[in-house]
Amino acid sequence: MAELRYPDPPLTDGTVLLRPWHPADARQRFEAFSDELCQRFSSPRLEPTTEPEVAAAFARNEQERLAGTALNLAIVPADDPERIWGAASVYDVDPVHARAAVGYWLAPWARGRGAATRTVRLLASWTFGTLAVQRLELTCAPDNAASIRVAERCGFTREGVLRSHLRFKETRRDTVMFSLLPSDSAR
Repeated sequence: MAELRYPDPPLTDGTVLLRPWHPADARQRFEAFSDELCQRFSSPRLEPTTEPEVAAAFARNEQERLAGTALNLAIVPADDPERIWGAASVYDVDPVHARAAVGYWLAPWARGRGAATRTVRLLASWTFGTLAVQRLELTCAPDNAASIRVAERCGFTREGVLRSHLRFKETRRDTVMFSLLPSDSAR
């Protein structure tokens, strides 16, 4: 697969800006992701994420980008692009089947502002337009009410629950599957 290029200019709606991660973001990324909700819903391990693991994620993110399988971006306020609100990614990019997935997490200080909804809308539009994806997936745990609301607000269709879908916290977890197609009206 061909490498994924960062959106240029960065994606923004005037409130949220999605930009590449910088090494200087490591400390804020660690602090934000150390939040209880991030660890509960976004980290598959029982142990808390460590600073060295967050630093190593930058290299892994770049390898995925170069391989054309994922693009990871920092979510920041458009008027303060050095303040980390969270992370977003387009991943599981499959050009053969014109399919990809979208994911995100938000720091506690960024929640309740519509940032996740804005982020998903920006990524969906970019993914359909730039990557020619014909199906965008969003998955979350069945008890992640906030992510379910984001998917619904962004016009995703709930397709069902994938039972015992993945290993998570040393057990198996169900996953709610949502999809969005370019023809879906609400984006």
